[in-house]
Amino acid sequence: MKKNHHITRRGFLKTSAIGAVGAFIAPIVVPSSVFGAHAPSNRINVGAIGCGRISRDHDMPCILKADDARIVAVCDLDTKRLADAKKFVCENYTQKLGTPYTDVLTYDNYLELLENKDIDVVVISTPDHQHGKPTVDAVYAGKDVYLQKPLSLTIAEGRQISSAVNSTGRIFQHGTQQRAMPQFRIAVELIRNGRIGQLQTVEIRKGSDPAGGETKEMPVPANLNYDKWLGQTPWVYYTEERVHPQNGYGRPGWLRCEQFGSGAITGNVIHHLDIAHWAMDMEYTGPIEISAQAEFPAPGSGLWNVHGKFRTEARYPNGVRMTCVEVTADKPDGLLFTGTEGWLFVAFGAYNVTASDPATVTSQKTLQASDPKILTWKPGASDFQLEPTDEHHLNWLACVRSRKQPLTNVEIAHRTTSACLLQHIAMKLPRKLYWDPVREHFKNDDEANGLLSIVQRYPYNLITNY
Repeated sequence: MKKNHHITRRGFLKTSAIGAVGAFIAPIVVPSSVFGAHAPSNRINVGAIGCGRISRDHDMPCILKADDARIVAVCDLDTKRLADAKKFVCENYTQKLGTPYTDVLTYDNYLELLENKDIDVVVISTPDHQHGKPTVDAVYAGKDVYLQKPLSLTIAEGRQISSAVNSTGRIFQHGTQQRAMPQFRIAVELIRNGRIGQLQTVEIRKGSDPAGGETKEMPVPANLNYDKWLGQTPWVYYTEERVHPQNGYGRPGWLRCEQFGSGAITGNVIHHLDIAHWAMDMEYTGPIEISAQAEFPAPGSGLWNVHGKFRTEARYPNGVRMTCVEVTADKPDGLLFTGTEGWLFVAFGAYNVTASDPATVTSQKTLQASDPKILTWKPGASDFQLEPTDEHHLNWLACVRSRKQPLTNVEIAHRTTSACLLQHIAMKLPRKLYWDPVREHFKNDDEANGLLSIVQRYPYNLITNY
């Protein structure tokens, strides 16, 4: 049998001198009374894996705000972006600390970053198809992980990731940052406490991507390790709009290629679906019936081939029906919860993660209800309550110290991502699908079950024999 060159658990532990899984140690935190709250010995050292648009505009800036953490290493397969990332971090710390700062390591191989014992945690901001292996490798290296959404490229891969995180006891946060926004927390409290009566339906409204994209084959830039960038997915020729811009940090083309992700359903809808699961108290399960209709680009219309306009429907074990629909003038971006005694609408408002995100409605109210009195209610001691939390990355860092579960743990991430991927599978099949959320397979549907995983390209496949 041909030997797999992916590093094995035994080999990794040997090269990095880390003991067995049970011997992994949380970052050592020295009492602030001894060294001061922000002394180097009391600081969480962070490695940033993937230094593109979402990292530069969102993940790294959020970590830079934390006084008890320090980005000490950056890693990217594009050496141009790697140099930019180091410059970005150094300039920010120079400004923040008031003294020249240059102490940032660079890596073009994340496995080498993981071998650095001085790095406590990693933030993974890679494209969707590059989420699984780095996360699993990181937790077996003893690192806590913040991972951009979605959790995985497929449902089967998501189960592998969740199992790996849970088996190692690492602190994992999924990048569905709406959970840290007050309007969504308040909405969940109101719904879980019955302020609109028995919840009956949820309508999620989000936009989708157009067709297009330049298909002309181009030379691979010398600064990009394109084979590693393709990772587990099949080899295809290079063209810039399949990957990311070589100049600037605009919205990358891979977001609109099915080879690397499922389009808006996992790129945008996932944020609202995560809140829906939270409000429905369905975070650790999934739908039992799914159907969908979607438009896909016609052959020859360009490089981008993810779904366009869509409508999906799902029924959950508690009887709640959820629909996901395209944003229109009379259906603005957000979630509409309808119960037996009223409705509640909650939205992003003017929030954008990055400057190149699709436009949102800036004048939109973030929280509305059928009766304004619903919004004035406050939970009492015996009611369901959620603690107000800091920004999502800061919540993760706090949990790295406390070893408590963060807002969006790995199993919640898996179930949310799975619900999105189930809708994507339903877009491909012209029938209602019946899902078993316990066994995680479709009932009596071999064709649908065949879409729960894909063949991963050697040697970038995710190995399960850790």
